[in-house]
Amino acid sequence: MMARNRTVFLAGVIACLVFGGLRLPASPAGPASDAAGAVFSTSSVSTASPIHRNLTAPQKPRPDIHSAEADQRIQRSDQHLNAGKQLYFKGDLSGARREFDASIDALLNAPEDLPDRRRIEAQLDRITDLVYRFDIEKLGAGETNSEAAAFDQAPIDQISSMTFPVDQSLLPKVDFELKQTASAIPLELTDPVLSYIHYFSSDRGRKVLLAGFQRAGRYKPMIQRILAEEGVPQELIYLAEAESGFLPRAVSWAHAVGMWQFIPGTGQLYDLTRTNKIDERFDPPKATRAAARMLKDLYQRYGDWYLAMAAYNCGPLNVDRAVERTGYADYWELLKLHALPKETSNYVPIIVAMTIMAKNPKDYGLEDIQEDPPIQYEDMKVNVATNIQLIADAAEQPVSVVRDLNPALLGNIAPAGTEIHMPLGTAQTTLAALESVPSSNRESWRLHHVVAGDTLQAIAHEYNTSAGRILEVNQGADSLDAGDVLLIPAVYHPPARQIRRTVRRKLTSSHASSRRASSHNVRSRNVSPSVLHRRAAVRTASLSH
Repeated sequence: MMARNRTVFLAGVIACLVFGGLRLPASPAGPASDAAGAVFSTSSVSTASPIHRNLTAPQKPRPDIHSAEADQRIQRSDQHLNAGKQLYFKGDLSGARREFDASIDALLNAPEDLPDRRRIEAQLDRITDLVYRFDIEKLGAGETNSEAAAFDQAPIDQISSMTFPVDQSLLPKVDFELKQTASAIPLELTDPVLSYIHYFSSDRGRKVLLAGFQRAGRYKPMIQRILAEEGVPQELIYLAEAESGFLPRAVSWAHAVGMWQFIPGTGQLYDLTRTNKIDERFDPPKATRAAARMLKDLYQRYGDWYLAMAAYNCGPLNVDRAVERTGYADYWELLKLHALPKETSNYVPIIVAMTIMAKNPKDYGLEDIQEDPPIQYEDMKVNVATNIQLIADAAEQPVSVVRDLNPALLGNIAPAGTEIHMPLGTAQTTLAALESVPSSNRESWRLHHVVAGDTLQAIAHEYNTSAGRILEVNQGADSLDAGDVLLIPAVYHPPARQIRRTVRRKLTSSHASSRRASSHNVRSRNVSPSVLHRRAAVRTASLSH
């Protein structure tokens, strides 16, 4: 995990240097700890992947403290970051570089002994990651046919079929913990539970546990809210930890998918839409709602949370048959009689072990986990089928940010009527920018933000179209200015259907007015060499920030 973190950190450093010499901190002393990005909150989402560095502080950070100095530095850093974004999209790259430098400097100069130093580190992670995305993606230009969906292996596949030794020396300690632990679901101490506590205390199991607990921060507020609304125990959040490690694109060997691992039939039963373009089993808020309702239904069926969780894993018919065959409506008795599938036999002990350890963090060295912060999002409905890369163009965001916020989208096209999760504060301006694109062309057309030095020929080459076609839909595009927004009549070619499973460890500036389309029937026209190679000029207005 630490090796991966160093790789990502170096990639971010290199990308920022390529962008134009951004000044980044030297590698700090001490080991790095892995941290991933943040996504869903109570009404929100995002999935950037910040890089955590261990900036050693004399005092132990307190996540519940907000110091005035940290507040001021983070506010100043955000101001410079937003100014840098605006200059970036107006074509003033040197000005953007200066603002990004200032944004980073506001954080690097912070005192080491701030009680909320982690907030400074998280802000620094966010900035370096976002600049890295902007630089390598260039708003996704020219990636019209790229594959949008990559999938993760469900962690449950790796551990549910395994057996581990029982460490009896843990028995007195865990027994004492249970007497002090309040829980809305029963926490019974059995040999299978002890075996998984032993496993999750080992180096290998601890890595699995920590990765999920850390990633949980992205979704915890949203999950806790929905579980409370549906009237089911908060402890059921650890079912998602066991199922997917809070990976929204997890896929199991049995083709169960998403953070809550729904198979197609069960997902449909709980109103999760599934087509060749969208699969709501991957959408964390909708899948969480469906999981809570299913678990509530199963509890009403059995009157026992252990049997409800077992039925969630292998299906109620399998549990019903096991009860009928043995005469026991008790999970542990069914376990002793081998009446349940092997994966289900380990499923409940895994969840119980995780719950016990999470509720007693000091006993297991889990009290200092730095959870990924939840980032708020807002929903934006598209009324016609729309290319996700066009949405990123309109939002002035890296396309990977939009994709990460919308794991339910299987390809590059968001179907008509889809609610798109957008970074907070970008929905309104994104919709306004999309209005500049004819509704019949939003599956394929793009928006290009002109930067200094752009030529019509280079832009046409970037989007695999012709300069003549660009001129047909943009009046006056034969004379480009940095900061202009061009309509690009690109042609969309759906990629060959291919599911790639990978095991991953993973601006709101004012829009320059788009040059409106002069015709929906685009015809290519001949363009003189002087127009093709004329470089975009930098207007005074774009340098005034």
